[in-house]
Amino acid sequence: MNPAAEMSSALEGPSRWTDYALILVDVQNDFWSEEIASESPRFPSRIEALLGTCRELGIEVFHVHGGFQEDMSDWIARYRLRGQIPCVVGTEGAEPLPVAVPRPGERVVVKQSFDAFLGTGLDELLRSAGKRFVFVAGLVTSTCVLLTAATATQRGYLVALVEDCCADRQRFHDYVLRAYHPFMFGITRSDRISHDRPQWDEQLEQLVG
Repeated sequence: MNPAAEMSSALEGPSRWTDYALILVDVQNDFWSEEIASESPRFPSRIEALLGTCRELGIEVFHVHGGFQEDMSDWIARYRLRGQIPCVVGTEGAEPLPVAVPRPGERVVVKQSFDAFLGTGLDELLRSAGKRFVFVAGLVTSTCVLLTAATATQRGYLVALVEDCCADRQRFHDYVLRAYHPFMFGITRSDRISHDRPQWDEQLEQLVG
C-alpha cells in the first residue's frame, strides 16, 4: 500500500482518534511558580511534545484557562476575602506559557473555579464533538487537574492523567497519582499515548457493548 492510501485507510479505520480529547488545564504564567518550575523543569518541553503528538494524531485539544475580572465580580468567596487571585484578565499572569498557546481552531474554555467543568460548558462541547475518552494534563496536579479529572470521570468519560505533563510540588503530585489511580482515572505518559491506546479502545468497545 502506498503512503497516501495508507493514510486514507488510517483516517477511515479504527486508528481514528475521534473519541479522544485532551483537556489542557491552566498552563498559564501565574500557575507556573518558581517552586513548581524548580521541581518540574521539563514540564514545558513535555507539554510542547504532548501538544505536538495530539495535533499530529488528530486528538482534539481543549484549552482551559483561569480568567478573572479585576473588580472581583467573578471571584469565588474565599478569594474575595483574600483580596487577590491568579490570572486576572489582561495581566501577564493570565497568559499561557509560550509552549501552550492555542492554535487557530482549538477551543478555549475560561473558568472561574478549580473545576474545568463548572459553569464553562466544557461538558457540552465534549459531548457535541463525540468525545468519550479524555486525557487531562496541566497545572496544578493536586488542584485543578485533579478536580477536572474527577468531574470528567463522574460525568461518564474515561479519563487518563498524562503524568509527565502535570506539575505541582512533587510530594503533592506523587500523592495524587498514588491516591486516585486506578479507581478514579488511568495514567499514561506523553510518549506512550499511541502505545497505550489498544486498552482504551477495548474499554470503549466494552461500554458500547
